[in-house]
Amino acid sequence: MKANVGGADRVIRIIAGLALLSLIFILEGSTRWWGLVGLVPLFTGLTRWCPAYAPFGVSTCPADTKKP
Repeated sequence: MKANVGGADRVIRIIAGLALLSLIFILEGSTRWWGLVGLVPLFTGLTRWCPAYAPFGVSTCPADTKKP
């Protein structure tokens, strides 16, 4: 898996994922489990790979300018 999630995108995903996960502790009843949706942006932010970007060739990572 080649990284396709860049810096700002990554930070936004991690913050959004944590915010959604916090709903588990804030909401009551069966609606609290909607907070588990936060696992998706958290996972993509931490791994720097988004499966939705892959088929379209989208990448928010800066070009790798390092030479071997």
